[in-house]
Amino acid sequence: MSNRFRLTLAQLNPTLGDLAGNAAKARAAWDRAKADGADMVALPEMFLSGYQTQDLVQRPAFLADLRAMLDRLARDCADGPLLGIGLPMGARGAIYNCWAVLGGGSVRAVIRKHHLPNEQVFDEKRVFASGDISGPFVAGPLRIGTPICEDAWHEDVAEAQAESGAELLLVPNGSPYARGRFDTRMTHMVARVVETGLPLVYLNLVGGQDDQVFDGASFVLNPGGKLAVQLPAHEEALVSVDFTQGPDGWRAEPGPRAALPDDLAQDYRTMCMGLGDYLRKSGFGRVVLGLSGGIDSALVATIAADTLGPDNVHCVMLPSEYTSPASLSDAADQARRLGCKLDEVSIEGPRRAMSDALAPLFAGLAEDVTEENLQSRLRGTILMAISNKTGAMLLTTGNKSEVAVGYATIYGDMNGGYNPIKDLYKTRVFDICRWRNANHAPWMKAPSGEVIVPGIIDKPPSAELRADQRDDDSLPPYDVLDPILEGLVDHDLSVADLVARGFGRATIERVAHLVQIAEWKRYQSAPGPRLSLRAFWLDRRYPMVNRWRDRSGA
Repeated sequence: MSNRFRLTLAQLNPTLGDLAGNAAKARAAWDRAKADGADMVALPEMFLSGYQTQDLVQRPAFLADLRAMLDRLARDCADGPLLGIGLPMGARGAIYNCWAVLGGGSVRAVIRKHHLPNEQVFDEKRVFASGDISGPFVAGPLRIGTPICEDAWHEDVAEAQAESGAELLLVPNGSPYARGRFDTRMTHMVARVVETGLPLVYLNLVGGQDDQVFDGASFVLNPGGKLAVQLPAHEEALVSVDFTQGPDGWRAEPGPRAALPDDLAQDYRTMCMGLGDYLRKSGFGRVVLGLSGGIDSALVATIAADTLGPDNVHCVMLPSEYTSPASLSDAADQARRLGCKLDEVSIEGPRRAMSDALAPLFAGLAEDVTEENLQSRLRGTILMAISNKTGAMLLTTGNKSEVAVGYATIYGDMNGGYNPIKDLYKTRVFDICRWRNANHAPWMKAPSGEVIVPGIIDKPPSAELRADQRDDDSLPPYDVLDPILEGLVDHDLSVADLVARGFGRATIERVAHLVQIAEWKRYQSAPGPRLSLRAFWLDRRYPMVNRWRDRSGA
């Protein structure tokens, strides 16, 4: 019996529901693995269907099509290496998150996920049944145990498979990006290696699906937790890893070890990948956005230009009487630096017409936020018209601070199909802009250098909906607001907790009130890539109508 085993890791990007396309990617990976002399090629969790399927997995016709595609793939990949691939499968009146092993023209083994995550963005217990712990399957000269994703975050599955004779742990994953997540994954996988004494392969999906971006960053560990192979983050990769058997068991031979970027770089790549895949998988190739001369729209334009190329980004300046000359020149400079098309459409004519039409109804009433919101809604209407006419998706540009407190106009500046910076607090917007001006990577399609106008980064933020307006007229300064929001939103801290950290009670209660009354706006907001462990939507689910207020420590 051979004491060598070659495993090809296919860290690839599936498209949810594109069963034929996903199967073709798997077949292409199998072809390359066969040419490379591999004994097996492995694809991540739920690759054949795409992930997350949510309630789509409950459609019997969907499951039937998946099974037919799996059987076809098994027949197509009969003469060569084994192929492991994830998909949902029905059995005995239940639906399971499975990983199937194909060989010799048929399905040779099916492993069912045992531990179903039911936290953060995951609610797998809603749609899947828990499978029994599976024993290892035979692959040439060795036996492979397969804890599926969450199974490897608990010790029982890996230990049971090791006790059943597994000589290698292969962990297929669909683990989405969140800041600091790689270290958490590594900690859990090292624990499994230490407990079992076995080498471990962590194989993750890559690519965007709705609000989630799978970052890849797959790796291989040898006993003792020593890193043998590191695949890149946010990139597809097809890498063969050789395992050899010695007196102490199987070990992975050293292979490529990609360097992982820092948090700012990974956040930025996640926003770009999320936008690019959302567009590509939805059938869009171009975007349009309002370029105001402010920092949020400048960053969104840069993300779009880096992702799609400047020629596919249409910027529109929509000035009013309150738009400063500096904003006009900054917007023009911003578009020029990126190389994007910039058009200007004044909203003054439509604003006067709307004001005249409403004058009889508003007679005797003082001007207030209504007139400010009217400007924003006119801009939203114009941008949506351009989007409809040109077929370019409208991007909205509100940061997480604004989304949290409702400092945005529903049906106005919230209009759009996608928001790349939805999970980025305002203070981090500044950090990302400075980072992008100082960094450039080969995958970025916009120019290098200071592509974001330094003056835009440095000037006080303003919505420019009334004379001399600044954001801190309506909100606490962002260096105060953001830590309070992180406490309330990201960490569920109480008012008393935040008071103990030195923030003023009145300010905390005001911010908490704004967060609660803006819930209805967030239900209607555009999707955007998840960067933190508490992004708005699946991570944090609150009722729109809620009369409870936190008075702790009062």
